[in-house]
Amino acid sequence: MRLFRFISELLTVLTRSKKMHISDEGLELIKHFEGCELEAYKCAAGVWTIGYGHTKDIQEGDKWSQDKADFMLWRELEEEYEQYVHDYVHVPLNQSQFDALVSWTYNLGPANLKASTMLKKLNNGEYEEVPAQMARWNKATVNGKRTVLEGLTRRRKAEGQLFEGKDWRLV
Repeated sequence: MRLFRFISELLTVLTRSKKMHISDEGLELIKHFEGCELEAYKCAAGVWTIGYGHTKDIQEGDKWSQDKADFMLWRELEEEYEQYVHDYVHVPLNQSQFDALVSWTYNLGPANLKASTMLKKLNNGEYEEVPAQMARWNKATVNGKRTVLEGLTRRRKAEGQLFEGKDWRLV
């Protein structure tokens, strides 16, 4: 097991010199499931949201252009969410796997990635377990209760499909 960990860490260091970025395919998945709203609204979990799921410093009455929404998504992914995946994942990833993890992290946040059983299994080399672990994260708090949301269930399925290199659009 120590040899596997050493090889994984070595490969991670070697591949970090060329940091992976989200592909058009991954960006398309995020845009598809987030949708784009140019006026602030409260999401199912009661959080003010605008653009493609942007929640930072948003308040009622905010309005964006389509260009700003596209730019803010790109900037958040580039500056934050890609880096979380690079920082927390210690095994090699292909582009589809990276894209799926960035999408998952963008939707659920870095603290959930860091604390997840999914990450532990992935970092142990259990790639085949990741889609099932992704699927577990399909609930939000609605009216004070943890509730399975159909949209999150579909998104987790799509992310799992993308992680496996399959066509996520069939979900």
